[in-house]
Amino acid sequence: MARLDESARGVYLIAVTPFTETGALDLDGCDRMVDFYLEAGATGLTLLGVMGEAPKLTTDESATIVNRVLKRVDGRVPIVVGVSSPGFAQMQALTGRVMDDGAAGVMIAPPGSLRTDDQIAGYYEQAAEMIGDVPFVLQDFPLTTGVQMSVPVIARIIKDIPTCVCLKHEDWPGLAKITALRKEGATARRVSILCGNGGVFLPEEMERGADGAMTGFAYPEMMTGVVENHAKGDMERARDLFDAYLPLARFEQQPGLGLAIRKYVLYRRGVLANPTLRKPGAALDPLSRAEVDRLMARLEKRLKELN
Repeated sequence: MARLDESARGVYLIAVTPFTETGALDLDGCDRMVDFYLEAGATGLTLLGVMGEAPKLTTDESATIVNRVLKRVDGRVPIVVGVSSPGFAQMQALTGRVMDDGAAGVMIAPPGSLRTDDQIAGYYEQAAEMIGDVPFVLQDFPLTTGVQMSVPVIARIIKDIPTCVCLKHEDWPGLAKITALRKEGATARRVSILCGNGGVFLPEEMERGADGAMTGFAYPEMMTGVVENHAKGDMERARDLFDAYLPLARFEQQPGLGLAIRKYVLYRRGVLANPTLRKPGAALDPLSRAEVDRLMARLEKRLKELN
């Protein structure tokens, strides 16, 4: 598998981690999930992200999931693996293991203790030194990490670290940051910008200069449809598709409930055998499930109207 580079575009889906009802890894479900994502038009997959319940997995379980997905994908799309860790030794070990198995690159989020631009830049210089020549995705997710990355510090990291090839942009509000980074001369070289936040700003992000999405949603075909129609220059069609899915995307964005909603929809769609979150993590209550069911029914009706 070729390594990730600055030309990455399309939709890199953040994969959920399937579990059995007892909380054990569901590897057969993992295969179904991969098939579903590829049929939906994913151009890449990202494993062990925040919504992949990575902190709940042991190191061996993390490696097992990555190995299983790599075998199922069999080189059809690149795989990026989240390796963010409290210490560099663990990050280095997991990076080496997944790259040996065939991953295309890794993703690194900053620890929440970083406050200044110098601290952020210094952290990524050390991280890059530890993982060697492995290409990495710089994850800018202040709502979760608490780390505010300015445009100048992102540009500094891109300039100083050649192995930084992609920005996972999920600042909120963040559209102005995309515009600033795409301004001529803002960065020493053009890197890929793939956006997060469940795709709820994807039409605007594409028009601001993003290359696609790196996020999850229970209906990934919405995101691949928006990106494909943007590439064709048909933003009206892209927006029609986006608008149809927006009520569910909004519902899935609820902090603390989002993953439970996503897994329940994937269960309803036959992708997951059950919607289990590993503990700590609660299932949806009956009223919330009924609300999701209603939104799914209305979506199906709207999609038929759109043909």
